[in-house]
Amino acid sequence: MTFVTRFAPSPTGLLHLGHAHSALTACRAAKEAWGRFLLRIEDIDQGRCRPEFEAAIYEDLAWLGLDWEAPVRRQSEHFGEYAAALERLKTNGLVYRCFKTRKEILDDIASAPHLRPDGPEAPAYGGAPLATAKEASLLAAGAPYAWRLSLAAARERLGAAYARLSFREEIGGALREVAARPEMFGDAVIARKDAGTSYHLASVHDDALQGVTHVIRGEDLAAAAHLHRLLQALLDWPAPIYRHHRLITDAQGNRLAKRDKGATLRALRDGGATREDVLAMIGIS
Repeated sequence: MTFVTRFAPSPTGLLHLGHAHSALTACRAAKEAWGRFLLRIEDIDQGRCRPEFEAAIYEDLAWLGLDWEAPVRRQSEHFGEYAAALERLKTNGLVYRCFKTRKEILDDIASAPHLRPDGPEAPAYGGAPLATAKEASLLAAGAPYAWRLSLAAARERLGAAYARLSFREEIGGALREVAARPEMFGDAVIARKDAGTSYHLASVHDDALQGVTHVIRGEDLAAAAHLHRLLQALLDWPAPIYRHHRLITDAQGNRLAKRDKGATLRALRDGGATREDVLAMIGIS
């Protein structure tokens, strides 16, 4: 089987040293395995993504000496495919509309000890579909909502296989089997009324479509593998091998963000830094 991996940035800002580390790590892994390296633009957030940032991604990666296959997949051109995946989940009764605001969810969690306020990316909320009449009333009023993946329905759908869900993670060159625990997310949001998909659904869909065998990304996204494994099982998609690499941090030990202007590749390049300087900064020789 051919080794296939990808670098999948969102064009919501300029790439920084952390992105350089992730892209170079993935590209080098593909070359060492005589495999394929893909670039994917994850631009489903139409409110924050900008064409100038996408152009900067290509410029910065080329400056780093990376090359990738063409054409580049841009997620904003494939909303219909994500809608079809969501429709499969709807048809199987695996998702429901949630109209609650964040404050309402936090209030519910405060009064329900089995719910958690500290999920990997949002409160780990678990709910249920509304009564048909109530839902119809809210829809008629144009109320915003999110599509949540029902863990209860997923457990029922998969049966005993739910408890056996696992994924393979590569650490230090060795593979280990990790038990999947998607419940840490609660009933995760996988689409919204104003955006027909989420990072989770679109990313898992595209990895399956593009034949990605190894997902190589920062350890800040390690928890996502647990939810992604559940989506793969529910949608009959293959499960890749995961590698989660260390993060590049600032002098205070904080993870770099796109707001850290001084750490962007453009700022470093404009300041006279060379490609070799960047490699030294991120600890890649």
